[in-house]
Amino acid sequence: TDRKKFHTAPVRQVFRLRPFHVLVATGGGYAGYKKYEGYKLEQLEKRGIEVPVKLASEWEVALYKSVPTRLLSRAWGRLNQVELPTWLRKPVYSLYIWTFGVNMKEAAVEDLHHYRNLSEFFRRKLKPQARPVCCLHSVISPSDGKILNFGQVKNCEVEQVKGVTYSLESFLGPRICKEELHFSQAPPGNSFQQQLVTKEGNELFHCVIYLAPGDYHCFHSPTDWRVSHRRHFPGSLMSVNPGVARWIKELFCHNERVVLRGDWKHGFFSLTAVGATNVGSIRIYFDQDLHTNSPSYSKGSYNDFSFISNNNKEGIAMRKGEHLGEFNLGSTIVLIFEAPKDFKFHLKAGQKIRFGEALGSL
Repeated sequence: TDRKKFHTAPVRQVFRLRPFHVLVATGGGYAGYKKYEGYKLEQLEKRGIEVPVKLASEWEVALYKSVPTRLLSRAWGRLNQVELPTWLRKPVYSLYIWTFGVNMKEAAVEDLHHYRNLSEFFRRKLKPQARPVCCLHSVISPSDGKILNFGQVKNCEVEQVKGVTYSLESFLGPRICKEELHFSQAPPGNSFQQQLVTKEGNELFHCVIYLAPGDYHCFHSPTDWRVSHRRHFPGSLMSVNPGVARWIKELFCHNERVVLRGDWKHGFFSLTAVGATNVGSIRIYFDQDLHTNSPSYSKGSYNDFSFISNNNKEGIAMRKGEHLGEFNLGSTIVLIFEAPKDFKFHLKAGQKIRFGEALGSL
């Protein structure tokens, strides 16, 4: 009579799989499989073998988006901020350096014991002389990375990689009012692309730069310009590596991103920082009100912030090469800007580029 009673549940209840668990496991497994396929495609490209474009279907995109990448990215961010014991720092960082080919000789602080956590290591600064800024060309690379695509914007579509496009209007969002950006008023019947062009004879150009995990994670101003407006799109945090960018149409429009819009000497200019898996944190140094990857996420929404005020009629003036922001791991920078028709890029698709090197000039 003094024995305790133990209650056991039927086996079918103990091992009952909930739909959420099945969805996460299936979606995660499928995403991993697609990343492996992307890796194989990259290897074929390195050998000079052209790979035909095969786009994901709607159900494949929905399955990938079912993976809780926003939650996982927030968890990864918190993990990165955990202070590592001094004895553990060198083995952990050395493994990362070996895996992603990090060049620590360029770092302002080479001693691995100096970085208290992974977040500090990811956001390491460079020696001043490591990235000389090109003075001869009007537009420089804002970051280290790989050139995925560049050229003129045509028919309101922009290429994220060769053969895979996204909508210019979906990516940037509705046009900002004239009073905020000093742009001339385009006729209402014109296309979204034509409305962005402010001067006769100009064209829209674009450039996509992918930052790998081993790259320098800060980004800088690509030219002398004035930032008038910020638009933040909460969204998914799918991988943006070249393999996935080749697979999912309008990938950059699905993902969280921060669009900085303004003008330079030739008219409209924009820089967009695109988030990705484990890169939920996008920081703009002069914008303290920006908070990315927030738990309160409304699909399809965006929020605007104007840097034009009664006390500041010009917005935020940025000089070429000046510090602009940072990612917590690595992602993608997209430049979309207006320039005269004779603007020329000094690039090749797929090439590696470093912050400060020339993108193009007139």
